[in-house]
Amino acid sequence: MPIAPPTHSVERSLRRAGAQLVAGVDEVGRGAWAGPVTVCAAVTGLRRAPEGLTDSKLITPRRRAELAPLLADWAHAYALGHASPLECDELGMTAALRLAAVRALEALPQRPDAVILDGKHDYLGGPWRVRTVIKGDQSCVSVATASVIAKVRRDAMMAELGGQYPAFAFEANAGYPSPVHREALSELGPTPHHRMSWAYLDDLPAWRHLKTTRSQVDSEQLSLGF
Repeated sequence: MPIAPPTHSVERSLRRAGAQLVAGVDEVGRGAWAGPVTVCAAVTGLRRAPEGLTDSKLITPRRRAELAPLLADWAHAYALGHASPLECDELGMTAALRLAAVRALEALPQRPDAVILDGKHDYLGGPWRVRTVIKGDQSCVSVATASVIAKVRRDAMMAELGGQYPAFAFEANAGYPSPVHREALSELGPTPHHRMSWAYLDDLPAWRHLKTTRSQVDSEQLSLGF
């Protein structure tokens, strides 16, 4: 069954409640073992979106690459924020997401009156006025726009790293677990771009001594899974 295209329903609701400028926010890289977590904040207004817009995960890489520049030109404004692997390690994922999101929102030309955040968990918090929407990247135009731009930009960053570390195939897996990525970790150990507090290091006897610790471990971290 085809998925309905995103609408401006939530954006209109927030406008009726007094928010003149609404930004949609989405992230990519939360579950990766390497690379930053990236957040995009997009302000789209209420104009008709480019054809084919939806959650970036539901679009082929080729179509995402075609759609992202169209969205960048079409949107009223957008901005990206990143939290580095080291910041993910030192802060934990929730705080790292908030840091990246604040960086994106504060980079917009104007501060939004309200933020639509994909998912059910408000990792942003005050003083931002937040509306969480489960599957907002499928249902809200501004969040879907942020989803595609964030995914394409982070994938491009990871492809550049792939040139520096060809054994890890970052250009194909974007730092997420894959057979090639797992094999490279076992043989070569982590790169400077890996998250060193993540649980996958527990499954690497030759490299687990490199693991860093925090007072709280994110439940989202995955083991190597051999």
